[in-house]
Amino acid sequence: MTAGRQRPSEEREVLAGLVERVTYHNPENGFCVLRTKARGHRDLVTVVGRAAMVGAGERGTASGEWVNDRTHGHQFKAHFVRTSTPSSVEGIEKYLGSGMIRGIGPVYAGKLVRAFGEKVFDVIEAEPERLREVTGIGKVRAGRITGAWAEQKAVREIMVFLHGHGVGTARAVRIFRTYGADAIEVMTENPYRLARDIRGIGFRTADTIAMKLGIEKTAAVRVRAGISYALTEAMDEGHCGLPADELGPLASRLLEVSDDLIRSALDLELAEGSVVADTVADTPCVFLGGLYRAEQAIADRILRIAAGPLPWPEIDIGKALPWVERKTGLALAAGQADAVRIALTAKATVVTGGPGVGKTTIVNAILRILSAKGVDILLCAPTGRAAKRMSEATGMEAKTVHRLLEVDPVHGGFRRDAANPLDCGLLVIDETSMVDVPLMRSLLAAVPDEAALLIVGDVDQLPSVGPGQVLADVIASGAVPVARLTEVFRQAARSRIVTSAHGINRGKIPDLSRTEGASDFYFVRADGPETAATRIVELVKTRIPQRFGLDPVQDIQVLCPMNRGGGGARSLNVELQAALNPAGERRVERFGWTFAPGDKVMQIENDYDREVYNGDIGVVADVDTELGELRARFDDRDVAYGFGELDALVPAYATTIHKSQGSEYPAVVIPLVTEHYIMLQRNLLYTGLTRGRRLVVLVGQPRAIAIAVRTVTGRRRWSKLREWLIA
Repeated sequence: MTAGRQRPSEEREVLAGLVERVTYHNPENGFCVLRTKARGHRDLVTVVGRAAMVGAGERGTASGEWVNDRTHGHQFKAHFVRTSTPSSVEGIEKYLGSGMIRGIGPVYAGKLVRAFGEKVFDVIEAEPERLREVTGIGKVRAGRITGAWAEQKAVREIMVFLHGHGVGTARAVRIFRTYGADAIEVMTENPYRLARDIRGIGFRTADTIAMKLGIEKTAAVRVRAGISYALTEAMDEGHCGLPADELGPLASRLLEVSDDLIRSALDLELAEGSVVADTVADTPCVFLGGLYRAEQAIADRILRIAAGPLPWPEIDIGKALPWVERKTGLALAAGQADAVRIALTAKATVVTGGPGVGKTTIVNAILRILSAKGVDILLCAPTGRAAKRMSEATGMEAKTVHRLLEVDPVHGGFRRDAANPLDCGLLVIDETSMVDVPLMRSLLAAVPDEAALLIVGDVDQLPSVGPGQVLADVIASGAVPVARLTEVFRQAARSRIVTSAHGINRGKIPDLSRTEGASDFYFVRADGPETAATRIVELVKTRIPQRFGLDPVQDIQVLCPMNRGGGGARSLNVELQAALNPAGERRVERFGWTFAPGDKVMQIENDYDREVYNGDIGVVADVDTELGELRARFDDRDVAYGFGELDALVPAYATTIHKSQGSEYPAVVIPLVTEHYIMLQRNLLYTGLTRGRRLVVLVGQPRAIAIAVRTVTGRRRWSKLREWLIA
């Protein structure tokens, strides 16, 4: 890249030349650090700026000024970077070998350039069958190369379109993956679809594109999209709808248009059924149509199932209970015996309670009795870890809800539904507090009318990450019998994790004093986020492994109230990754994260093709820069990701308490500082604490813990399921 003599920083300068090395590039926002061979400069120049795509060997032009960075020294700060594919043999080989084209690394880049010289790009595009003339390139690799090249070309065209309309470089790959070759057409016709269809593109980004395309601020398509967006934002906070008097002002602030226009657009949305007007406890509300109908369907299915005859012959409880006690070698307490009695005599039952109250004992007793009667039983849970734990506890196969319903990755949705129901006499759902409205609707649609339903979960935990509060609403409605277990059994009562959790649930601040002798619950004081981060790294890396013999990556999980801040999951992931698994040469930097073999990672969106789901935790098995591919091991199988698909993964040394629902870990470390005050709530602390099996360590300030224990949210979520069930 080129420039003449250095000028004052106020004057814009142009630099042009060859990209020698891409030191850093974040495809999510385009930020890049480039080492360039600029005309007129003897030494390599560092250029910092933003580019949609960039690879070594490309020719580039940058407009900006020289700065003297305190840490990195003299560099060119670019306000604009434009690159083009290289034309020289040397540049082409460097470009192909940089990992830009999946399936080509340095070795195959050399082979291709030796075979086709400067015409290599033309061969890939126009004569792809000739790629197989190169030793080692077979049908599969050739297909991968041509596919990656076509994708690169399409992404570049999309980026030119976006840049031409004043939009940054953040989401080109995801836009292409969503819409394919139709991307530009979709964006031109209705740019607001981006906000609806693509995670991470908000209404404001779509609105920017729309303005550049000439869509008026007062256009109906814009105002209608704004109303749906406001409700979608509420859905992301767990609501199925919003009070009408909140929705109007929210949309008005977002759109900056008159109330009359908002009312007209809302009428159009209501007429089309995209949104629905109704009341919750006499409060007029507006719901997203899909969620409104889903809650109706859940209520209808539960009431229909509960009203039917039992799918097993009448059981003599007086004989069944002593029989199962002999079989299991466990004596059931009065509350547990009552729970078993309810489940054997009711068509739909809820069993709820905290840790150590014997939910597993009850479920096992019910399963033993009904198995002896020949009842076909299916077990499921929302996450892979919860299903695995259920299998270990019951000795029967348990599946995730998605696997049970048989995801159809080609057509979307599930293969099991009302037309193709599950084959069972009893369906047991564990960790039901995690199940949101859309998933519960799909699950209950697949339960045959004649089957019975056993819903198990801890209603005092956080509600689901997705919309609704299904378990809480079912219990509150009184529509089905509920066995609420409260007695903590002797063995569990010796655990300070269990006693502290139940105390927190009653509003009692746990004992934070120094523990003498062995314990499973500790408090480590830290006066702020920075101190907490230092203590947490020390605990995870050294102190806990030395004292308890636990593996710092596999066995210890840091759970945070939130992602942001010094004591948040994002910041702690950077610190813990550097301490526990510093990256070597086999690494890839994408979407703001570095991934290397041995890193603990989490999937953050449902991927039905790969059968990995939001919240699943795995470990990076390999990073292949030659293929442009990362392999991560989830439980007992490897899953492959192209480098452009790594926005579906984040490091998971630390994660949020919300993301930990349904999982248990040998050891849990929880930072609690007043910086997190907006998220400090009783059910959040309770949920985090109950994720630890052998050890829980709280790190932070006593005041933050007190805030969490005392903060009980009122009506957490706007949903109508409870009323549907009562009606």
